[in-house]
Amino acid sequence: MNTRKKLADLAKTIRSKNAGTDKITFDIIFREKETYDLVKRSGALTRQSVCQRLNVDPARLTDFVEYDPAYAIKFTILRERPSGSAGDGDIFGAQQYAPFLDVEVDMTA
Repeated sequence: MNTRKKLADLAKTIRSKNAGTDKITFDIIFREKETYDLVKRSGALTRQSVCQRLNVDPARLTDFVEYDPAYAIKFTILRERPSGSAGDGDIFGAQQYAPFLDVEVDMTA
């Protein structure tokens, strides 16, 4: 029996977007408290795992919040270069969430 599910199958919303010109923020939002709590307990999303998944230095992670009232896990990273500057491949920061779609969550947590 498979006791793991992908985050994309558990979350209502997984998205990224600009937070000013020099940051990208991520939102992972769940429909119900039980699923949100399970993902928190599983340890699938932590400051460390987010940095590893995005392949960024932990110093670039400016915020990591488990926001219980909205059943949401939110985090923000510093961009390597300002939005819209030469070499910026994602002006709106809206394509950065993809690495989180296949995060596996232990359903027995």
